[in-house]
Amino acid sequence: MTRYPDYPFTSHRFRHASGIHQHYLDEGDGPPVLMVHGNPSWSYMWRRPVLALRDRFRCVVPDHIGMGLSDAPGEDRYTYTLASRVDDLDALVEHLITAHGAPETGWTLIMHDWGGPIGMAWAARHPHRVARLVVCNTAAFPNPHGERFRPTLRMPFWLLRDTHAGERLFLRHNAFARLATSPPFGVLRPMPRAVRAAYLAPTSRPGTRRAIQRFVQDIPLGPGDRAWPLLHQTGRALAQFSGLPTLIGWGLRDPVLDKAILTEWRRRFPEARTHVYRHAGHYLLEDTDQHFLTELRQFLRH
Repeated sequence: MTRYPDYPFTSHRFRHASGIHQHYLDEGDGPPVLMVHGNPSWSYMWRRPVLALRDRFRCVVPDHIGMGLSDAPGEDRYTYTLASRVDDLDALVEHLITAHGAPETGWTLIMHDWGGPIGMAWAARHPHRVARLVVCNTAAFPNPHGERFRPTLRMPFWLLRDTHAGERLFLRHNAFARLATSPPFGVLRPMPRAVRAAYLAPTSRPGTRRAIQRFVQDIPLGPGDRAWPLLHQTGRALAQFSGLPTLIGWGLRDPVLDKAILTEWRRRFPEARTHVYRHAGHYLLEDTDQHFLTELRQFLRH
C-alpha cells in the first residue's frame, strides 16, 4: 500500500453471494466505527480518522463495489443503485458480526456524500445497532431545493447525467473524479500531488469509472427517479435517531451540498454538536487539516 500516502493498512476482501469481492479496512480494537464514503472517493479519504482512532476503536471502512480497491463488475453482474449499496453494506456488517467478532450494537456511523443515504438507509434497517452519528457534507433526505438543482448546477448535472458528451467525460477522461479532487470543486486548497494521485488511482482505466457515472445518474430529485422511494423512506426514518449523540462537520464552500442541506440536518437533529468551517469545501477532512479530526476524536471519546 506504499503507493497511497498515509494508508498503511491491511486490506480485507469480502466475497458477496454474487461472487463479487468488496474491499474493506478493519483496523483496531474497541467500539466499532463504520465509515462510509461517497462519490467519487474511496476508503482512502478516511485514512486520517482511521490512523487517529484505531488505538481505541475498531474502524471498519468499506469501498463500494466498483470503487477503490473493490471489484468493478460489469452491469450484467451488478446493479449500480442506491439499494444495491445498502444491501452491500448490510451484508458486510453482518459478515463481520457473525464471522469476525464485531459487536451487534454500539456502532458509530460516519458518513460523507453518498455515504449519508447509504449509511442511514442501513441504519434504518438496524436502528438498534447504531449508537452515534457523524455527518460530513452529506444528505439522507430529499433535496431541500426541491426537484431541481440550483440554477448554477442544472447545466453541469444535465451534461454529466443525460448526454453522450457526459459519458465521454466520465469514461474517457475521468473528468468527474479529476474535478472533485481539484479547487474549487472538491477542495479549496490543492491536494498534495501524491494525495490527489491516490484519490485517482482506482479510476486510472476507463473500465473502473462506471460506478462514478452511475452514482451521478442515480441522484434522486423526484418520485420519477429510481432511488427516490428509498431516499424518501430514509428521510422519514431519521426521526428515530434524533436523540442519538450526533456530530456534524460541514465545509461551507461545498458547491453541491450547501448550507440549505446543513440547515435541514440541524432542523432534524437540533441537539447535534455542529462545527462549521467557512474555508473548507466538500472534502472536509482534506481542507481542515487536524481541526475537524480533533473534534471527531473528542466526540468519540466522551
